[in-house]
Amino acid sequence: MKNRVILGIVVGVSCLAAWNPPFQYPDHWPAPQYAFEHNAIDSLKRELGRALFYDPILSADSTVSCASCHSPYQSFAHTDHAVSHGINDQLGNRNAPVLINLAWQRQLMHDGAIAFFDFQPLAPITHPKEMGEDLRHVLIKLNRQPRYQRELFAIYQDSTMTSERLLKCMSQFLLSLVSADSKYDQVQGGVLSFTEQEQSGYRVFQAHCARCHTPPMFTNYAFANNGISVDPMYQDSGRYKISHQAQDVFRFKVPTLRNIEFSYPYMHDGRYATLREVLQHYSRDYHSNEGAADVSLPLSFSEKEETDLLAFLLTLSEPAFNFKKENQFPRAFFQR
Repeated sequence: MKNRVILGIVVGVSCLAAWNPPFQYPDHWPAPQYAFEHNAIDSLKRELGRALFYDPILSADSTVSCASCHSPYQSFAHTDHAVSHGINDQLGNRNAPVLINLAWQRQLMHDGAIAFFDFQPLAPITHPKEMGEDLRHVLIKLNRQPRYQRELFAIYQDSTMTSERLLKCMSQFLLSLVSADSKYDQVQGGVLSFTEQEQSGYRVFQAHCARCHTPPMFTNYAFANNGISVDPMYQDSGRYKISHQAQDVFRFKVPTLRNIEFSYPYMHDGRYATLREVLQHYSRDYHSNEGAADVSLPLSFSEKEETDLLAFLLTLSEPAFNFKKENQFPRAFFQR
């Protein structure tokens, strides 16, 4: 494993449990995109970010937290609804993606709307159908909370929550969510071997899927039109909303396939409940929107190849990641 760590100096006493591992990733992975030199790894800041991630105080009526749509037990995805579920029982416009291996992403959101990582939490916090708040009021609420005042003083020798501290601490938690120990990774490391079916599925994957879902991250982080039909309810034009370039109509960011077993429902609008349905879209459907096609449909693989491909995709799962206590709700922090 490679270690990338820039340690901050922490003075004071904190009640947060220190998170000690450095930022680690396998040798065969590319270098992260995140500029750690501007937000040095710090265990207490990371733990404060974890508390903020799970705190519904970030929403207008204190009913919705980041974890409401990003469950740690689903690789920080949202399986209860096809799209995000916000305050006042409102539904958003897009499916909540997994929050893993984010340090490698150059742009965030399905349409790449966020180009600076630390600003990411502002999108759901201020979205009227998600958390429905504004940053100024969030800071007022947090600065009234003794538990946050204590932790801030332990970290900064100053008990004031600022926008920079809020966003950078949340980034530290999100950046720490690295999933890199699936069966696939163990096969690459020479620890395990694929079954015959998994190996067959890997060949199918290399022939049909790897151009967009490129190992080892299993995404190329590009935007693509995969031929999916336009949902008449959302009329979502994808990347075009941001770039206003005709070639980006109906293009969405290629998602990672890591932990894909846990991140249903699938597609930007959560229309497919199972991986089998996703594969059937690619193998049996035709390009059915007006944007420029980036995938030639249908892909030609047999029913057996489809089943073998599913077997391979399951090797990209890391079940243990979903149960890491250091990523779950910090109960002790909120019981004080």
